[in-house]
Amino acid sequence: MILRARNVVTMEEPPIEDGAVAVRGNHILAVGSFKEVSRLYPGKLIDLGEQVLLPGLINAHCHLDYSVMRKAILYQNSFTRWVSRINALKRCLGEEDYLKSIAEGFNELKKWGTTTVLNIEAFPELMSKMPAPPIRTWWFYEMIDVRHRIATEELVAGAFVFFQDRPEWLGGFGLSPHAPYTASDELYRLANECARVTGMPLTTHLGESKEEDWMFREARGEFYDFLKSLGRNMDDCGHGSALSRLLEKGLVGPNWLLVHLNELSDEDFSLMQGRKLNIVHCPESHRYFKHSLFQHKRLHDLGMNICLGTDSLASNEGLNLFAEMRAVQNAEPWMSPHEVLKTVTVNAALALDRESSLGVIAPGACADMIALPFSGGRSGVYEAIIQNRHPVEWMMVEGRVSDLKHAPAR
Repeated sequence: MILRARNVVTMEEPPIEDGAVAVRGNHILAVGSFKEVSRLYPGKLIDLGEQVLLPGLINAHCHLDYSVMRKAILYQNSFTRWVSRINALKRCLGEEDYLKSIAEGFNELKKWGTTTVLNIEAFPELMSKMPAPPIRTWWFYEMIDVRHRIATEELVAGAFVFFQDRPEWLGGFGLSPHAPYTASDELYRLANECARVTGMPLTTHLGESKEEDWMFREARGEFYDFLKSLGRNMDDCGHGSALSRLLEKGLVGPNWLLVHLNELSDEDFSLMQGRKLNIVHCPESHRYFKHSLFQHKRLHDLGMNICLGTDSLASNEGLNLFAEMRAVQNAEPWMSPHEVLKTVTVNAALALDRESSLGVIAPGACADMIALPFSGGRSGVYEAIIQNRHPVEWMMVEGRVSDLKHAPAR
């Protein structure tokens, strides 16, 4: 088929006015002017009219399990109390609640143009009871072994029980040691070994809050006292940041997606020098928690690959990457609209090691695209995308046009 639009945003070259994309099966065959593409690749025409066609958005960090928790926790300036509250809420929910939550989360992701999501799955046993996901999904098995009754080796081995071959499911699987305060060094080591053998991506929460930072750097604070009261061995505290310890031990590196990194010292920046790390920033969740200023410019100048995620609806009002991009644009006026759009396309695909197949409109890439209303010229197209405040009305995933029946916009 041939898709024609007022503008086509490839992310690799300037927007193409009166552009077209040829799709064969589940891949992009060609992209260029409508005149050129339609002449070289005749096929069924889908004319999108006064729209901009762009790659589907990639949400680099999400917890679909908690989609039923929107506005359920009123944050009161204590990350420790928020953790206690979400754990209490989780104990009140059953299997059907979580399945409903995941389905509702997928619907909201589609509503706002996400065609690929990296989801942290705390209950992988649910996967055998789900239909095929409606978008491309990487399922990261969340692993915790601090105060866990299952041995670390058994925990990692158990992860693979749920990663059965599902050829009809788009995406893949990964491992997520939850965070340095809930996952041991041995769990990080074993996750690295699994990734080396299988090629699985890895992700972890790191440097999220002041309380976590004080715990590791100073061996004090509310979070330190909370975890100590639960029986956690606190010998790894009082010796610098969690990031510095994991980097120095080689437990995280360029094959990881490091989520948050809100608390960073000059020492941490020195250790990151010369390393190419993937960092996932969650702007609206960051605002909810009132974290320290995210050091976007400094990380960018060091060459870090920065992506965006929404986190969960337990700390965000929506799973809307347009809202996340606007938050970045407001906080980082030095970034061009094109650079901001890269955080949910090109950069996120690079972090997944899928830069040739996702986040771009290019020959050989997956046919994952969305269209937004736009009647202007090339000069304002990136800004118009970021400022979109309407649910997406046209989406293609794996070469198939999705059925988008949205509830009223929130």
